[in-house]
Amino acid sequence: MFVLSRPTEVCLFARAAAARLDALRPHLARSVLISARLQLERARIVSEALALMGIPALVFDDRGKVLAANALIEAIGSAVRWRAFDRVALRDKAADALLREAIALTGAKGSTSIRSFPVHDMDAENIMVAHVIPVRLSARDVFVLASGVLALTPVTAREAPPVELVQSLFDLTPAEARVARQLAAGQTVEAIATDSGVSVTTVRTHVRGVLEKTGCHRQGEVVALLSGILPSRDGL
Repeated sequence: MFVLSRPTEVCLFARAAAARLDALRPHLARSVLISARLQLERARIVSEALALMGIPALVFDDRGKVLAANALIEAIGSAVRWRAFDRVALRDKAADALLREAIALTGAKGSTSIRSFPVHDMDAENIMVAHVIPVRLSARDVFVLASGVLALTPVTAREAPPVELVQSLFDLTPAEARVARQLAAGQTVEAIATDSGVSVTTVRTHVRGVLEKTGCHRQGEVVALLSGILPSRDGL
């Protein structure tokens, strides 16, 4: 935003001054257009990066408008319905109501909770987990216009997800991400402490951080959440 002002005791802008300012308008308009395109391109790159990891995902703003979606989520026509004005809905009515609520909460000021819920396709045969993840803190450097990310993943997984994926999705510290992954792999707090060479108290501190940042209340919820974000490897 540019504001051009003059002291109240000075007369209004003269015609010549106004003409000089008018000459700046096309340059400012081009700058704004390029900036907006770059921000949308960032959202597209993020959605495509998630596609490379096998995760169907889209990026949305605080009004629920889809900024970018990868080909994987676009292909799930049995579960996802694309609406007018760049909006998206889930064919599972119960899940769609939860999605609307999650998007509204994500757009609320200060929201940090991650919402996860089951999604059935229209044949009610296949089940996925929807994760609505707020964009916050350092992630704002990449997701400039975005309010959140919607990721759809299989319910079951064969192994714990990569540390880098866990850390980036939930803005965890490296230590918190490692602990979260070890929990998802089935390790106890005591076993994690032994393997890492730290005290049980230190591990519990990391666990508390993981619970807070993922919006979970129990370790079992963390395990269930992380088990749903591993990309399917069928056909690879």
